[in-house]
Amino acid sequence: MSPINIAYHRLHNQHITQTPFTKPSAVVDWLVAVQAQDYFGAQWALGLRLRQDAHDTDIDRAFAEGSILRTHVLRPTWHFVTPDDIRWLLALTGPRVHAVNGGMYHKLELDSATLKRSHKVLTKALQGGQQLTRDELSKALEKAGIALAQGQRLAYIVMHAELDGLICSGPRRGKQFTYALLEERVPPVRTLTRDEALTEFARRYFMSHGPATAQDFAKWSGLTLADARHGLEFVKDQLQHEVLNGADYWFAPLSSSATWVSPTAHLLSVYDEFIIGYKDRSMIAGPEVAAQLFRMGNALTAIVVVDGQVVGTWKRTLGKEAVIITIDYLTRMTKTQMRAVVAAAQRYGEFLQKPVVIA
Repeated sequence: MSPINIAYHRLHNQHITQTPFTKPSAVVDWLVAVQAQDYFGAQWALGLRLRQDAHDTDIDRAFAEGSILRTHVLRPTWHFVTPDDIRWLLALTGPRVHAVNGGMYHKLELDSATLKRSHKVLTKALQGGQQLTRDELSKALEKAGIALAQGQRLAYIVMHAELDGLICSGPRRGKQFTYALLEERVPPVRTLTRDEALTEFARRYFMSHGPATAQDFAKWSGLTLADARHGLEFVKDQLQHEVLNGADYWFAPLSSSATWVSPTAHLLSVYDEFIIGYKDRSMIAGPEVAAQLFRMGNALTAIVVVDGQVVGTWKRTLGKEAVIITIDYLTRMTKTQMRAVVAAAQRYGEFLQKPVVIA
């Protein structure tokens, strides 16, 4: 298997090139979790993997209804998850995120007693189906005598409550996000043992994100490498395996209906799973491009991909009548490739239900 084939398999298995999905929750279910600290970027990450008649309002509706939720899980950042998965994902990855956050808890003087009091205040404020903004939660905490003078203190109190499975996202109120009690927002589902959760996590990650290595899985999931390998052991017999440059790649076989047309272009959002889902990104970006994009070790911008390879970056400016898309190419492009990029930009405009102007 070549690097190009790995990129192609990932595009296919993430359902970017072809998709059966008509509901946002189906995309999130397939990918297990979708990084979502940038809500509008995550909207498009889902939209890109839906049938082409999907719009941003479909994601908003699913989020308001609670068929997709947004909470801190896997790593110290927000992700979209489904109601069926939120509890076992939190049980499996929450302790690891707490450990990562430990230094900040200490710095912000958030000891166990303070956090316990905070949980009680949040529960009282939200019980009975209340859905409150962060500012409203802040007022409730301050009224109870929990000081929030330091700007990050509230953020870590709320994150701690999310990681402990106390609160999760409610519907947006205008442009503001709200929080709700998880027990009131999400009906009870079957609990998983730790080994069952590791098995489920590994199976769905390698099915949806493969070809990938155990190191990729550990980086993306927030698990230790030992736990990532333990989960992989449970599902190896369901996956195909190839070795490239001494690394073991595990993946679901391509379906017989898989097709590939070149050139094919995609505009990917910031923190898209095609970028953020792996520790090693060398399969999708040459050394020169990677040096420009990943110098801080993260996916810091929205990218343009042609035939599975990163060729540039893009940004949007929303106007009243149109969406202006500015593209910055990082490599030489043919006219045919550029036409494919224009087609990808038009699809993004259709998702927003706005005409596109390319700057």
